[in-house]
Amino acid sequence: MKEVVLAGLRQMEVRETADPKIAGPHDVLLKVATIGVCGSDVHYYSTGRIGSQVVSYPFRVGHELSAVVEETGKAVTRVRRGDLVAVDPAMPCWKCDQCLAGRSHTCRSLKFLGCPGQAQGCLCERVVMPETSCFPVAPGVTAEQAALCEPLSIGVYAASLSGVAPSARVAILGSGPIGLSVLLAARDAGLQRVYVTDRIEGRLAAARGAGATWAGNPDTDDVVGAITALEPGGLDAVFECCGKQEAVDQAAAMLKPGGVMVLVGIPTEDRISFPMDTMRRRELRVQNVRRQNECMEPAIDMIAGHRVSADFMVTHRFTLDETEAAFDLVENYRDGVVKAMIVLPF
Repeated sequence: MKEVVLAGLRQMEVRETADPKIAGPHDVLLKVATIGVCGSDVHYYSTGRIGSQVVSYPFRVGHELSAVVEETGKAVTRVRRGDLVAVDPAMPCWKCDQCLAGRSHTCRSLKFLGCPGQAQGCLCERVVMPETSCFPVAPGVTAEQAALCEPLSIGVYAASLSGVAPSARVAILGSGPIGLSVLLAARDAGLQRVYVTDRIEGRLAAARGAGATWAGNPDTDDVVGAITALEPGGLDAVFECCGKQEAVDQAAAMLKPGGVMVLVGIPTEDRISFPMDTMRRRELRVQNVRRQNECMEPAIDMIAGHRVSADFMVTHRFTLDETEAAFDLVENYRDGVVKAMIVLPF
């Protein structure tokens, strides 16, 4: 089969490799249909690492995908040949204390697609996944929509972790695919007052189209001043979705006493800091988000039930051979990109 691997910083190679094979009774062989280019993939492409996770070349990244079931192990019951599935890239052990406590996303022995030291990614024509990672989608759900369920599930999880009620006032700082997924989840949960920021005008337009109450650019607008003028009592929650120190500072400035800062973005730096005088005096809470937990099916239901439309996020499409061009586009935020997809024949 064909695969695309990182061969060095900002270097990708297209090459041939052996097809993967089913090894266990609960394995599923998948023919990849669509792959979403995620910001974390681009971190590996441009810097070779995310925190302690360092790429050893060559390495295949990629973890957002939809696929068609090609073959199943003897004990598989969840899916059958020909099914279009959304794929959870996490492969927990289901036996450790975290898994048994309902926290499979922080499994002690987690393997994750496209994560150095854990598993090769999905930038290829076929992958083998456990059936617990495969979620059949309803008829009418497209391969692109199925691939969008993974980032949407992170938005669903982040919104649920915030603990806010539909009457809450919230902001989302960074309206890339994850920030927009939080917006869709918040609107689906009934929130009416959602403020959004981003440095790319096309993403702000996308946020407005998806139901944002207000959207502004921190490079040209006083976003803290503008949002505070609209919400003088402060915000109940702020979702930091861009991994930037200045966004953390803006979040602290806008939160009401007792509010929650939800950290969703992945910083390029190893450390960020908090304005502790503000954090302490307002007794602000900080909630980290580690991907998602048991939110794939709710995300699929949101799309299949037409409660949200995530199609607008897909702005660019590439073939597998054009993967490097896709990553370069996303890294440099060119051409108004929101979500780039790698589309394979299936």
